[in-house]
Amino acid sequence: MLAGLTDRSWLWIAAACYLAGWVSGLVSILRGTRQSGPAINAFIFAGYIFQLVGLGLRGHAVRGCPLGNEFELYQFTAWSAITLYFVVGVTFRSSMLGFFTSSLAAVLTTVALAIPAWDATRRAGIFGGNPWIELHAALALFSYGVFALLALTSVMTLLRHHSLKSKRLGGWFSFLPSIIDLDHISVRLLWTGVILMTAALAMGANYWLRNTSLVHLPKLLVTVSVWAAYATMLGLRVRGLLISKRFAWACATMFGLALLSLWPVNKNHEPVTPPPAAQP
Repeated sequence: MLAGLTDRSWLWIAAACYLAGWVSGLVSILRGTRQSGPAINAFIFAGYIFQLVGLGLRGHAVRGCPLGNEFELYQFTAWSAITLYFVVGVTFRSSMLGFFTSSLAAVLTTVALAIPAWDATRRAGIFGGNPWIELHAALALFSYGVFALLALTSVMTLLRHHSLKSKRLGGWFSFLPSIIDLDHISVRLLWTGVILMTAALAMGANYWLRNTSLVHLPKLLVTVSVWAAYATMLGLRVRGLLISKRFAWACATMFGLALLSLWPVNKNHEPVTPPPAAQP
């Protein structure tokens, strides 16, 4: 029975699992009890597997990494964030991070599924069979997943600052990691995201310099701007000029802008109408 499901059906199931993880955490918060990390992680892991199956079916259909429209870009970003969560969560040991991660994944996957126009056109073979260009695109989107998790830790940092300022240390605020732990993981995530995006851009530049018509100017400007913004934030953080709440606000706000940048990135895959032939 499950074998006959479409890729979108698998992705709907994944979204439902992520939502279930969020609801599980929300119930614990409303009750004022400590969240069950294993329960939330079980829902997230189930959603991760179902999403992987859905993306795998989509990838098989389009003969490559499914990054050909806004629907696929948002799904891949959510999947990347969950992938990194499982890597980071092993050392971070925070059920609150699982709660926020399931929330983000539920929003990204559900919104993408709920807007049919984002998946109206499926593009096959957009990388021309070149595995290096495909790797470049996958690395770039994976860095967005890293920045998504960075935005979550930044939101948690802001909540921790609020709890300390308002002297509300009990209830679910007590389950938040310390500011020091949140700052350490945020800096590591920022380093990871910038390194991945730098590698992706360097790989893409190698092919773009050979044929500058491969990438539309809006995509090039937006992608480089996103990279430059995060690299600048990293430089300021290393020098101690962007710290504490300002650093958290910058990371959270920048991810919102990065999500908006996916629109011109998607437009780059649309066919370009060749100019009319010159009249003799």
